[in-house]
Amino acid sequence: MKNKKNEPEKPMKGAHIAVKCLERANVKTLFAYPGGASLELHQALQDSSMRVILPRHEQGGAFAAAGFARMTGETGVCMATSGPGATNLITGIADAYMDSIPLVAITGQVHSSLIGKNAFQEIDIIGVTRPIVKHSYLVLDASEIPKIFAEAFLIANSGRPGPVVIDLPKNVQQQICTPVFPEKTTIRSYRADHQVSSEDIEKIKNAIEKCKRPCIYAGGGIITSGAAESLKKFAESYNIPVTTTLMGIGAFPETHPLSLKWLGMHGTVYANNAANEADLLLAFGARFDDRVTGPASTFAVNATIVHVDIDRSEINKNVPADIGVVANIKDVLDTLNRKPVRKKYSDWFAQINEWRRKFPLTYKETGKIQPQYVIQTLCRLTNGEAVIVPGVGQHQMWSAQYYTYKHPRQLLASGGLGAMGFGFPTAMGAKVARPDKLVVNIDGDGSFQMNIQELGTLHNEEIEVKTIILNNQHLGMVAQWEDRFYGSRRGNTVLKNERVDRPYPDFVTIAKGYMIPGREVYRKEDVEDAIKEMLETKGSFVLDVHVEYHEHVLPMIPPGKTYKDILYE
Repeated sequence: MKNKKNEPEKPMKGAHIAVKCLERANVKTLFAYPGGASLELHQALQDSSMRVILPRHEQGGAFAAAGFARMTGETGVCMATSGPGATNLITGIADAYMDSIPLVAITGQVHSSLIGKNAFQEIDIIGVTRPIVKHSYLVLDASEIPKIFAEAFLIANSGRPGPVVIDLPKNVQQQICTPVFPEKTTIRSYRADHQVSSEDIEKIKNAIEKCKRPCIYAGGGIITSGAAESLKKFAESYNIPVTTTLMGIGAFPETHPLSLKWLGMHGTVYANNAANEADLLLAFGARFDDRVTGPASTFAVNATIVHVDIDRSEINKNVPADIGVVANIKDVLDTLNRKPVRKKYSDWFAQINEWRRKFPLTYKETGKIQPQYVIQTLCRLTNGEAVIVPGVGQHQMWSAQYYTYKHPRQLLASGGLGAMGFGFPTAMGAKVARPDKLVVNIDGDGSFQMNIQELGTLHNEEIEVKTIILNNQHLGMVAQWEDRFYGSRRGNTVLKNERVDRPYPDFVTIAKGYMIPGREVYRKEDVEDAIKEMLETKGSFVLDVHVEYHEHVLPMIPPGKTYKDILYE
């Protein structure tokens, strides 16, 4: 095997082979925290031109690598040592698995002769992560590294993307051999591409020709497959309204007259009504998540359901499909767009417009700082062009509701796992991926504290992330459920310290300790000026906006209920 200079490859350590595999996969940046079992890999990385970003916690590194992937569609890479280093990656890996994010997670491992003997810092990370990865590899010979790395990147970012774990024992990293790098990577029995059949296209068109109340239900698969423009063309040419999932936000511009924004537990009333009362539901790249459907047996019961997904296992998994199509949604839409079937649907649009008028997405102003107002102000001052990366909780839902999204990959949210601590490091990875973009982390005081240490990474690596903390001194979403379903009885959801006469902790002082500027806001009339200061300040900034805990995220479909039971007051 020869290298790019047409010279024979020289013998090298397994760790250097692994690094060369990353270079051959066109990896430019990885997030890696060193330890004893990954020391060889970090030494080898010192001879590479790749940028290695040192997070302050392995979980932060996993989220950041996935944030890089969410922002670009490229495969993110993170790395940790064995034992606790590897287990600290698990939440980030699970988050990538739930949201179909391409990620390669590399872990150091103890000497292969010690595996299974409870050696110091030994964890069976292959066994631990098996339910939350697309595939995993335990490498037992350095000569296998080139083939395994090539396969890992192919699997992670083909078909339905997802995370892949590569576990490298220390002796394999130290083993010397002459690598043979594959020119082409194929995996027997692994089929990621599915061709569109003319029969399926005709079935979909026939269903459209018969319908009177169609609705498009678009998920994250539209964004993953790069089908946003195809979806827009389809919706316009067929004259069909569009609602998205949380993961699909940005797949269709929310400024478009056909947009219903998003549906589900905290989606708009008119989106939920349209999806459930349609007589044809076109589910494109979505998986009928329980937060969208409620009880699956009650969802869109009178609709003919067309479900297009790249993953065969999703068809009929949660909701039975009348027409199930296993294919790349972009290929399906591009084929359908060749000869559109356009109808007026006058009565249907009249009904939708009535729902819009009767149930707008709104809130009652109190004169105090309300989270919705903060996000609306941010949207106006950024012309709706910022990349928004929320944590998880009430602030996540308000970020999805009150910022108007126009582009794919503009809202990066933890959808399936709902992982607190997600927002801040994910924003960091997104900004590394696209330094030309304005990236704003909108967080809660609970979620922000879970990975607050990444302030150190931002400063040392000169990564510019703007952070707005909607600080209500509560675990707001859980407190909301307590208010709605448990008589407002607090069960460890209050974060404030009653012995301190100010909100606790002092996030701005903490940020300054990391040499990052910040500002606190207590009055509504100061919000706009504070956001302007944040946006105009060079580098990262922490804006701590103090909001009282009194707001609920509405609309809300109570758990176990249907769209007819939605709460909007």
